[in-house]
Amino acid sequence: MSSPDAGHAPPTVADTDRRTVVLDSAMVTFARFGYRKTSMEEVARAARISRPGLYFLFSSKEALFRAAVTQALERDITAVEHVLADTGRPLPERLVEAFDQWAGRYIGPLTRDVAAVIEGNPDLLGEIVDTAPRRFEELITDAIAVDSGREAAAPVAQTMISASIGLKHQAASREFYLERLEVAIDLLVR
Repeated sequence: MSSPDAGHAPPTVADTDRRTVVLDSAMVTFARFGYRKTSMEEVARAARISRPGLYFLFSSKEALFRAAVTQALERDITAVEHVLADTGRPLPERLVEAFDQWAGRYIGPLTRDVAAVIEGNPDLLGEIVDTAPRRFEELITDAIAVDSGREAAAPVAQTMISASIGLKHQAASREFYLERLEVAIDLLVR
């Protein structure tokens, strides 16, 4: 008697790693050319996979884009969770690093384009464009609430996020962004 999944082997670590590489290559390609101008052929070339192999993994450019953005946002949220969980470090230091993981690494010519592609195509992404930022805000609020209480933490977290967004648009470099963000966090968390 065969199992219902006979003929379909479970994904291996190599399959998962391959998918991760393809999605990372897709994000870089989307950032370089924009969503509309990116072809599956260009992504396949960047990922060093055949076009049929790419279509085997992702049925369409929309599915590939959604998966690439989802992977990036989930990776960012996981990094933020780890940073904020390290309560042996001072809160301002953890907050700066959390914002760096969430937004700072998207500062610079190519990485800024990644953010622009994500922001410019929300209709293709579904709920992840709402749930990931909401989760980030919850994480920041929870970290601040440990010292100042939940009620006081929410407006401070929202102000930090607003400052981060403004700085992201002004910053020519990640270093500038982090320096200014550190000043904002020091003013808001005392």
